[in-house]
Amino acid sequence: MRAIIQRVSQASVTIEKEIKASIGPGLLILLGIEDADGQEDIDWLCKKIAQLRIFGDGNGQMNLSVQDIGGELIVVSQFTLHASTKKGNRPSFIKAARPEVAIPLYEKFVETLRAMSGLPVGTGQFGADMKVALVNDGPVTIAMDTKTKE
Repeated sequence: MRAIIQRVSQASVTIEKEIKASIGPGLLILLGIEDADGQEDIDWLCKKIAQLRIFGDGNGQMNLSVQDIGGELIVVSQFTLHASTKKGNRPSFIKAARPEVAIPLYEKFVETLRAMSGLPVGTGQFGADMKVALVNDGPVTIAMDTKTKE
């Protein structure tokens, strides 16, 4: 499971000209799921994200988590995070999980993140053509992969 976590001052997901989710200060999480992912990956990644200290404290140091600031979260499925560009110029997405595997894992991830963080978690729509808008605060962008957590 791969995630790109962006600290934002605001973010939104629009589908067919309708806003599906919108947040103020918090985290925008782009999530890529592969066939080998499971509950252990979900639990590890959700815990890390909920407790990730990337928000400024009173001294401007990154010492606070999204929980500490009472922030919000949006999770957007993004199979392209598993793109392989080793051959040619057209990416291969063979490692990305098919919808029948990915959708239940995505939904479980959102549910687990909501429970672990105690915060509102907005979503995109799996498989939809989404327009994701954000104001990256910092900018702060963190990449995580549960296969390289050791």
